[in-house]
Amino acid sequence: MNITIIKNANIYAPEKLGIKDLLVCNGKIVMIDDQIDLTGVKHSMIDAGGLIVTPGFIDQHMHIIGAGGKSGYFSITPEVQPSELIRCGTTTVVGMLGTDGITKELTTLYAKCKSLEQYGIGAYMLTSYFAVPPKTIMQSVAEDMLFIDKIIGCKVAISDERCSFPTKQELLRLINQVHVGGLTSGKGGVLHIHLGALPSRMQILLEIAREYPTLVKHISPTHVGRTTALFEEAIEFASLGGIIDISTGGTKFDEPYKILLHGLEKGVSIEQMTFSSDGNAGMSKKAPETGNLIFYKAPLHLNLQQVQKLVKEGGMPIEDAIRPVTTNPAKNMTLRTKGRIAPDYDADLCFFDNDLNLQNVIVGGTVWMQGGKLVKAGNFE
Repeated sequence: MNITIIKNANIYAPEKLGIKDLLVCNGKIVMIDDQIDLTGVKHSMIDAGGLIVTPGFIDQHMHIIGAGGKSGYFSITPEVQPSELIRCGTTTVVGMLGTDGITKELTTLYAKCKSLEQYGIGAYMLTSYFAVPPKTIMQSVAEDMLFIDKIIGCKVAISDERCSFPTKQELLRLINQVHVGGLTSGKGGVLHIHLGALPSRMQILLEIAREYPTLVKHISPTHVGRTTALFEEAIEFASLGGIIDISTGGTKFDEPYKILLHGLEKGVSIEQMTFSSDGNAGMSKKAPETGNLIFYKAPLHLNLQQVQKLVKEGGMPIEDAIRPVTTNPAKNMTLRTKGRIAPDYDADLCFFDNDLNLQNVIVGGTVWMQGGKLVKAGNFE
């Protein structure tokens, strides 16, 4: 039995709890109290020293096995390494395929999730990729959700020149599949929808939300901050009860924290907005000196950066600023043991100083970062 007491933690659960002690046993939070002491039981002790302690961050959109870089074979990005996640406070990821559902395989994605899980990192996945009909491991999306532990939903793309232009009926059938798959497996079931830059934006999703309001909770539009016009439609989708996902990387009409603040001004609840990185996708830009393409991976740290900016530049209380990367994605993806500091939740914790610099990271009760430096790493790192 592995028992740890964390003393003097300034806890944001995300609600502000103040200075408390935490009791962690076998990777789970067991107790939160003003003072916790154990006698006669072997345990370790961590003194948080008044550091701000939040739930570990959840990134609900990441290309953990890499993605196509849009410039041929040599632009395909490599897999994510555990230390890359820890450095930015990400303790749980939802992996998925993107445009490339040909060289990238769902079985490889599943194996990567299991690999990260062996390190203690929370890892889940979506079946399929941009196109319809959906690509699955079993015979259908619902079967993937029912029989494959890591699969919690499905991916598809609309309003993008790379999508297969699904019809309203095709989208409804996919929503039915994640709904039924969720019911039969005990998972939530979500259709995570890539939104491109075409003028059709998300009108088809608004039609579905108006006609079938009970299905809204299964629809997860992402990249909603791509353009001003798209975000205005996302605000309408939120008014119909939906959760909208703001990508901290990729194309956007303003800084993501400002987009979120704009949503608040327009009446969207903080609990209806999430941040995700779209991290590890293939990116390229032209070198100004030569005009040659330079290839790089979409960064993973921008969720952390934008949370920091919400507090430092947006004036948002910490307890609200962390919701887009903790409780909100946990709700959106139905991750029942993630995103909160409370008994029976996983002991995934981020420790920050008063300037919101990340100091320590605990994943499943195990210390991975201490004093701003990694103390563990994955194999081959």
